[in-house]
Amino acid sequence: MRYAQGGGLTAERRAFREQVRLEAAARFTRGEKTAAISKELRVSERSVERWRRAWREGGIEGLRSAGPAKAPKLSAQQFTVLEEELGRGPAAHGWEAQRWTLARVQTVIDRRFRISLSVAGVWRLLQRHGWSWQSPARRALERDEGAVEVEKGGVAAGGSTAAALGAWIVVEDEAGFAMTPPRARTWGRRGHAPVVRVRGRSRRRISVAALCCYKPGERPRLIYRPRFHLPFKGARKSFAWTDYRDLAVRAHLQLGGPVVLVWDNLNTHLAAGMKQYAADHDWLTVFQLPSYAPDLNPVEGIWSLLRRGPMANAAFTDPDHLTQTLRHGLRHIQLRPGLINGCLAGTGLTITPPTPT
Repeated sequence: MRYAQGGGLTAERRAFREQVRLEAAARFTRGEKTAAISKELRVSERSVERWRRAWREGGIEGLRSAGPAKAPKLSAQQFTVLEEELGRGPAAHGWEAQRWTLARVQTVIDRRFRISLSVAGVWRLLQRHGWSWQSPARRALERDEGAVEVEKGGVAAGGSTAAALGAWIVVEDEAGFAMTPPRARTWGRRGHAPVVRVRGRSRRRISVAALCCYKPGERPRLIYRPRFHLPFKGARKSFAWTDYRDLAVRAHLQLGGPVVLVWDNLNTHLAAGMKQYAADHDWLTVFQLPSYAPDLNPVEGIWSLLRRGPMANAAFTDPDHLTQTLRHGLRHIQLRPGLINGCLAGTGLTITPPTPT
């Protein structure tokens, strides 16, 4: 074990070795030979020569113990540099797997600062500066972060437009649910993985388009529309632009005011009929979310709540059971505005009330 890793000498052992060196200094004063000192003190001649040099340069004080070895530390400025290096990602430092481990951080510290820390020391260093072991978020390789920042301004502009019109900001997304439930962690006996039995031959699916509706001073709303996939050859298995139009109309009627609709760049959203409908109705204004940026859509949080809640590990017996569970989960969220607001907070976007004039 190295000194920096918590090893080294005890206080008694350091005092003993210091006494041996001081005895050697007394023999240096008497002019004794290195070989005789080495034999008498039972140490190597190389050690005696090293002590003799220290004695010539610093006298007897040069042979006294300097105390216990201190573990090397990174200064605040060095840790700032380390954070920049870690921010570049493991690939920039030669690792293919995109995950930081304590051993890899230890290697980066040794390469960058020539400081040797133990794995435990690296853990304490990261903990002290607010780092923790986390699951990373996924980002598409095609995503342009610069464009996302620009488009965030567009979403903010949508908020400003909504405030000026006294409108609701309505964010849309769609997802599919099948008879095979999403898996979630559960307790089980060690060595025996729990089993959830599902319908292996059923291909029935349900698509759901949902709207998260926000307006300053109003309770947030969740509006959704399911679509059942018919088991017929040639039957449509996704929403048409007319379905999105009808959903927007439904939101307009339920909310009782103009709507600023925000959604992604799905080709059905960009259909000519949908664009013409929005242009012909002054109560509807449409904004696009950035490409490959689902983290900006609060409805993604709704799907996450469903998959981690009532849908997780559910053994659906038939399509009606799937439909009932899905409706129950969505109703549970509808009755809890805090969950809908939490989904918006998770995106990092904010909706501010209009400034009084």
